[in-house]
Amino acid sequence: MRATISDVARAAGVSIKTVSRVLNKERYVGAATRERVEAAMTALNFSPSLAARTLAGSRSFQIALIYDNHSPFYIHQIQEGVWARCRQEGVRMLAQPVDVASPTLAREVGGLIDETRVDGIVLSSPVTDAAPVLAELERRGIPFVRISPGTNHALTSSVFMDDAQAADDMTTHLVNLGHRRIGFVIGHPNHMASDQRLFGYRRALDRAGIAYEPELVRPGLFDFASGAAAAEALLALPAPPTAIFASNDDMAAGVLAVAHDRGIPVPARLSVAGFDDTELARAVWPPLTTIRQPTRDLAYTAASLLFEKSDGVEHRRLQHDLMTRGSTARPAG
Repeated sequence: MRATISDVARAAGVSIKTVSRVLNKERYVGAATRERVEAAMTALNFSPSLAARTLAGSRSFQIALIYDNHSPFYIHQIQEGVWARCRQEGVRMLAQPVDVASPTLAREVGGLIDETRVDGIVLSSPVTDAAPVLAELERRGIPFVRISPGTNHALTSSVFMDDAQAADDMTTHLVNLGHRRIGFVIGHPNHMASDQRLFGYRRALDRAGIAYEPELVRPGLFDFASGAAAAEALLALPAPPTAIFASNDDMAAGVLAVAHDRGIPVPARLSVAGFDDTELARAVWPPLTTIRQPTRDLAYTAASLLFEKSDGVEHRRLQHDLMTRGSTARPAG
């Protein structure tokens, strides 16, 4: 038969309340007592049910990850990072996609909280800057942590990377290879990171003494189709770019597809660079030179900040890396 909390208490020689405190990771349990209870749990192969833990206290032992992102590769890494931290805490993760443009967004988030009684929330971009969501969570007083916010930094704890510097680094890499006509595909307009990456691109050009040319910049939506559309427009210019830097790997894959379709060898005649370093970056041919965004670590750290329940607001910046692969080279001639 399945071991119960009473069995654990009896085996450890403590009260049921003490076992409950250990399960809930509460303070005021001595180290020796905690070790004895944990040893009893292991010996009895005890696995507490979520329902029993919820009934024993006011917590639901669930947190929600709320997101709206068009890149399945990026979202997979975000989910994986939050889930890994939840697993360590014995907490369930609920992944909830939303549409930040929906007029009922705040009501949808409120409904999620009412139905699940989650103990906290992790917001991924662009939900992290959605004013209706922030106002609703503030009104309800529920703990939440934001991944890569672009606004209201003093509002709550967050984790982020320097998108502007990362885009600057990639653009500088292309300049150092000898490229002077560098196309750029902007990310989704709902994401603050899109503006920051465009800023980094422009800053690197300015520092190199290369004039900014609006015709070399095209809009994107962080998906394959918009990257392909941007590439079609850029490569149709009378003087096309010798390199195209897309704001994420999905769009860079679209650029690669158009180059292959047009018979343009990469990187011999066109260098292509991306951003994120998702699994897609290594699956395409040639493998993408890209910015490695610590996506999984961002999500893991956001969940950690939520569980730590610090009294103050804390911001943690994680480092990015430039991954040089086969999709970039010196320009022909």
